[in-house]
Formats: sequence, structure tokens, C-alpha cells
Amino acid sequence: MSSPAIPITGDDAADRLLEEQPLALLIGMLLDQQVPMEWAFRGPATLSERLGGRLDAARIAAMSEDDVVAVCCEKPAIHRYPAAMGRRIHSLCQDLVEHFDGDAAALWSDGPTGAELYRRLRSLPGYGD
Repeated sequence: MSSPAIPITGDDAADRLLEEQPLALLIGMLLDQQVPMEWAFRGPATLSERLGGRLDAARIAAMSEDDVVAVCCEKPAIHRYPAAMGRRIHSLCQDLVEHFDGDAAALWSDGPTGAELYRRLRSLPGYGD
């Protein structure tokens, strides 16, 4: 298996997840607050493992907020502030389901201008706060 194109986390599997699953990238960007970047971007891989595999916005959105928080708080915690980030991940996934049919890549796959993509990202829970 080749190395990831953009090694961010120091973990090839976590980096590949960021490249292959747009939701993983959005969650990593969301977690990139008040922790080292490498830790933040490893978070989606940890979350994926704890949820039994592929990240799915609809599945996460359908979970209770408390269940998502509990997964994020398992040791080792997904973030320095795992409960707050669990709530943000849950809100992010709910927003993706409501506005983008659960498809994180839909934020950019229809070829929006840079300004429109920026607007879309800033409108996501946890991004423009």
C-alpha cells in the first residue's frame, strides 16, 4: 500500500481515511481546535474504529447526542474536550443529513466557487462558531 499523499497524523491508516472519506476530513477539521493538529486529524480514525468501521453521517446523526458523546469520551478521549466535540460531531452530521443528504463531499463536488465553498463550510455547526 502506498503512503498517503498528505501525511498529517503520522499514522498511514488515519491519513488514508482522511483522503478516502470526506466526512473524516470534515470531522478532522472540526476537531482541529486547541489540540495538536496530528491528534485532531487522528480523531476520525478513532471514531471510525469505535463505531465499527466506515464513518457515516446518517448513522451518526441517528444516534442520540449522548451516545456520540460517550463514544468520544471513551479512553483515550478523541479530543481534549471530548464531550463538546462529540456534540459538535453530532450536530455536524445532522446538518449534513439535512442539507447535503448525508454526503460530506457534496459541499464541494458540484464545483462551487471558492467563496461559496467557504460560505458552506462556515455554515456548518462548529465551523463558524
